[in-house]
Amino acid sequence: MFSVEELLKAHGEPEREVYLDLENSAPVAREVLEAMLPYFAERAYGNPSITHKPGWMAYDVVQRALEEIRRHLGASRPEEINFIPGATEANNLALMGAALANRRRGRRIIVSRIEPLNVLHVALNLLRPRGFEVVEVPVDGEGFIDLDALGEAVNRETILVSISAVNHEIGTIQPLREAVELVKDKNPDAVFHTDASDAYGRIPFNVGELGVDMATVSSYKVLGPRGVAALYVGEGVEVERLLEGQLGTQRLWPGVENVPLIVGFQKASELLFRDFEGNTSHMRRLRNRLMEGLLKSIPETLLNGPRERRAPDNVNISFLGCEGEALTIELSLHGVYVSSGSACTRRLLQPSHVLTAIGRRPEEAHGSILMKVSRMYCDEDVDYVLRVLPGAVERLRGLSPLKGEGGDV
Repeated sequence: MFSVEELLKAHGEPEREVYLDLENSAPVAREVLEAMLPYFAERAYGNPSITHKPGWMAYDVVQRALEEIRRHLGASRPEEINFIPGATEANNLALMGAALANRRRGRRIIVSRIEPLNVLHVALNLLRPRGFEVVEVPVDGEGFIDLDALGEAVNRETILVSISAVNHEIGTIQPLREAVELVKDKNPDAVFHTDASDAYGRIPFNVGELGVDMATVSSYKVLGPRGVAALYVGEGVEVERLLEGQLGTQRLWPGVENVPLIVGFQKASELLFRDFEGNTSHMRRLRNRLMEGLLKSIPETLLNGPRERRAPDNVNISFLGCEGEALTIELSLHGVYVSSGSACTRRLLQPSHVLTAIGRRPEEAHGSILMKVSRMYCDEDVDYVLRVLPGAVERLRGLSPLKGEGGDV
């Protein structure tokens, strides 16, 4: 059996490399890396909670980062922002912490069927052993939440609702303000959380204007470092800590703050929001060029998610008669890096729960490819993908036992 190194060596160096798997990981922007480096050893390396010079310097750095993220999210006070070691941890804290803190008021938790697994699995974990009730609200064929079903699900027992602002796989921009207003009209005490990791820096997003009580945003999804995220918790919202230990400056997450990663998150946010309109317009233009080019040049394809009200970076297409995992390998040999389905399911070879929720058959979901562009990419990157991908699909379809069936698998 060939090793990865042997396989790549046998195929040779690709003409170009285009990393489109930004859903699952991302390179750190060069400016972000340069901003982080001094904080590992040269300055502000102290514990922000300790009263000596290195500690004071670190504290000041954390506070400035909190202010930066607060401003971009539209939060009222820096104290409403909590730095957490990743979006998975932040979503666990948001859902489990809010459910436990409010369990005396009720036991109903509402989520959409297309939430990320670090939301769905937390909700389901609260279902049986802890005695909560979980309601999964359906979506339509483009991934938009059924507001009528959401309204019917909310009752006096509802303590928590979690609906992502933008779906992580198909880019659907949810009518979040309408959803929040609907929930609050029926139960003003219900806590509304949103995973905004795919909204932050891509669409206008303001927690105050939307009326959400909690929001999660992730560093690596804006070309910052992995290992840090932010959880907005509005004033007066009750959340129980999940971990105990030495308390730092973050009231909901104990331990010593990772100052270099926080600096990186701050810098990545600064770069993205410095020209928000220009960056999002650039991403949208590249997205449209990639999406429309593939749909026009490759027959028997399905666009997953809407054309309108879609995140400016998201392209998700099913190539009928083609297995997505095989396509990711084929493209990788040509220097184009994509993913099939979500990172949490790909090694289990299960169809994406998001795609099955919008009505895709398992074989259609298995043939899906998820690609995301960023402000760092250019027309030449998209042109290369448009040149490589059609040939890869044609080769794999030629090898498929399904050929001759018109891709109707």
